[in-house]
Amino acid sequence: MPVQTVALLTAGGLAPCLSSAVGGLIERYTAVAPDVRIIAYQNGYAGLLTGRSVEVTREVRAGAALLHRFGGSPIGNSRVKLTNVADCVKRGLVQEGQDPLRVAAEQLTRDGVDVLHTIGGDDTNTTAADLAAYLADNDYPLTVVGLPKTIDNDIIPIRQSLGAWTAAEQGAIFARNILAEHSSNPRMLIIHEVMGRHCGWLTAETARRHHAWVGEQEWLPGIGLDPRRWDVHAVFVPESPIDLPGESARLTSVMDEVGCVNIFLSEGAGVSEVVAELEAAGQEVPRDPFGHVQLDKVSPGAWFGKQFAELLGAEKVMVQKSGYFSRSAAAGEEDLALIRQCTEYAVDAALRGESGLVGEDEERGNELRAVEFPRVAGGKAFDASVPWFAELRAAIGHA
Repeated sequence: MPVQTVALLTAGGLAPCLSSAVGGLIERYTAVAPDVRIIAYQNGYAGLLTGRSVEVTREVRAGAALLHRFGGSPIGNSRVKLTNVADCVKRGLVQEGQDPLRVAAEQLTRDGVDVLHTIGGDDTNTTAADLAAYLADNDYPLTVVGLPKTIDNDIIPIRQSLGAWTAAEQGAIFARNILAEHSSNPRMLIIHEVMGRHCGWLTAETARRHHAWVGEQEWLPGIGLDPRRWDVHAVFVPESPIDLPGESARLTSVMDEVGCVNIFLSEGAGVSEVVAELEAAGQEVPRDPFGHVQLDKVSPGAWFGKQFAELLGAEKVMVQKSGYFSRSAAAGEEDLALIRQCTEYAVDAALRGESGLVGEDEERGNELRAVEFPRVAGGKAFDASVPWFAELRAAIGHA
């Protein structure tokens, strides 16, 4: 049966790909299936549950290319898990006694949706898989085609998630300004806290790009414009244990020699220590609807800042988070090329009736394909043994 109505939604946290992915899908449908009706649910699954959507008009189709220039999502996001009934009721998205999966299914039925495009991370797309399975069990055929969005680059088995390259580049740009603060005080400790719940890829890639920038500049050490003060001195990721005594001794030497220490810290690197301390103190650990610790509220950077400040004899500590700056950017050139590849494939797959998460499948020779939803999961670890990261650590003196 030919596709008549397509729905789009973006969900989860922001990433530098959402606006462009929406634009790319609209452009591809306009080019190859101009008669297909397109609607967009507002604020992700929240809009689907409450029936809030906008029609993609001829005017929007004609101007869809403009969406590649902006960050954020033009149709809005939210964090909603359809199988977390209590949370959906609490937020007023469904009534007491209602099943969110059924409410979502009924809304899709009313809207006559044949294809649902979800743009989000593993939570977004596994939720889409739950919805598709529910609909199949209830004799409602729905093709669900997801696009992998996450700046953490931690979706199994996707080689490269949309927006991650841009987030790393924006984090490196953020670092250039923040690390200039080393001149604001003697014995300055600066912690650049980078997003990454379980995966250190973004922190490592951000540090790599900043270190490369330092190597490309001209310097004037005779008056204090010294590359050693601007460089990365430590990179901590969840996949590598932190030798606090050893690193403290090494970084104390750096502090004594150049007058500052610059640490790039993945927010997930110290979360277990922070959570343990909060629970030992009898404090509640804030969590989101998916059960994840709300890292912006527990602040691993501040915890590590306190530990290292005492050990290094820092006179001043500054903790700066690049996450919201990075994730809200417009997609860069690397991501725009990947987004175009993926959105074109996603539309073609949808028109074939092929469900899955579109990306380069690491378990199938990095082939661009619609990865089967049961194979999709979050929490892919960063391989801290890759040569480029080993070279970076060696260059900045990591043990």
